[in-house]
Amino acid sequence: MAEKPHMNLVVIGHVDHGKSTLVGRLLVDTGTIPQMMVDKFEKEAQEKGKATFGLAWVMDSLKEERERGVTIDVAHKRFDTNKYYFTVIDAPGHRDFVKNMITGTSQADAAILVCSSYEGVQAQTKEHVFLSRTLGVKQLVIALNKADMVEYSQEKINAVKADIEKLLKNVGFDTSKIAFVPVSAQAGENISKPSDKMPWYKGPTLIQALDNLTLPEKPTNLPLRIPIQDVYTITGVGTVPVGRVECGILRVNDKVIAEPSHKGGEVKDIEMHHEKMQQALPGDNIGFNVRGLGKTDVKRGDVIGLESSPPSVPKTFTAQVVVIQHPSAIAAGYTPVFHAHTAQVACTFEQILRKMDPKTGQVAEENPSFIKAGDVAIIKMRPTRPMVIEKVKEIPMLGRFAIRDMGQTVAAGMCIDMEK
Repeated sequence: MAEKPHMNLVVIGHVDHGKSTLVGRLLVDTGTIPQMMVDKFEKEAQEKGKATFGLAWVMDSLKEERERGVTIDVAHKRFDTNKYYFTVIDAPGHRDFVKNMITGTSQADAAILVCSSYEGVQAQTKEHVFLSRTLGVKQLVIALNKADMVEYSQEKINAVKADIEKLLKNVGFDTSKIAFVPVSAQAGENISKPSDKMPWYKGPTLIQALDNLTLPEKPTNLPLRIPIQDVYTITGVGTVPVGRVECGILRVNDKVIAEPSHKGGEVKDIEMHHEKMQQALPGDNIGFNVRGLGKTDVKRGDVIGLESSPPSVPKTFTAQVVVIQHPSAIAAGYTPVFHAHTAQVACTFEQILRKMDPKTGQVAEENPSFIKAGDVAIIKMRPTRPMVIEKVKEIPMLGRFAIRDMGQTVAAGMCIDMEK
């Protein structure tokens, strides 16, 4: 049987709005997880006095997570619909885990934004919408969860829907192309089959909405870029960098270079899921061995490209930045940590060039002395040590970043120009 087309799906939204339960429900309703396993989890959850956590525990199979009742790692799970097979990146919602959310979202083809019909839009819902937009998630499905808690009320659910629509329009999403699906993950309503509790709702079920997503084109025509996630030393093989091909094609015998270390060599072999392959395409998570590339020549955060078109390592770059939250004003000289692809590098805000009007995209102020939460600005950045970043117009997958400070995401942005 031919493999179905593959999509990476990230599930985002506020920590308490039922993301893990929703993912658990998707895995059960698509037959990925047997019901008896869920029954076992539900029994365990009840014994611990957390009756509604059963489905969530399917995802959080890590013991520590169960005890804290919070999703920590980005868990990868697979499920199949009629049309696609999805890898779910269950992005943690908790503040301390936004870091993972950032690396999670940068790999997603589409996102399900989970928002509770009962609690409505929260600060974290806004943050995740901002991030997914800035990090380039093109397609969204909105799950208006916990419909059971508002007695499946059309009025209450539509009020929350209107709030989310406004939020999405503000950051530039076209809401006419987005499905808003009222669901109850806990009760299993409107996930795989239409709910008789909401006769007023005429749209797709959640799984139909996922099948209506379109497969992104593989950017094989762009230069090769593989951000490195890990580097292993394997006996008899040598150094094996591991990463996801973001764009371009990697072939056996290609001459490649790692930046910013500027060390390279020839590709000896490529493996995915323990199977050897002659070439790797965008979206493939691979391990590969490069003749001449030693353990100390490449590390997490580096990017591999072809020698003929190496990854960019600019001295300074100009970025458009959205300040999501910051307790005070941000002025030139500020040096927080930038998370771009798999790299984490402190960069200095060298010069705030101009402030933009987020609604019109026009210049609002030249050379402002500071920016604050809610502002959009064009800023000249200087990395404190060499890092790879690309112009978002040329290689979008490597042009976006998030900025973290004080244990939270303070801003997100994209590189629009650079000085090499």
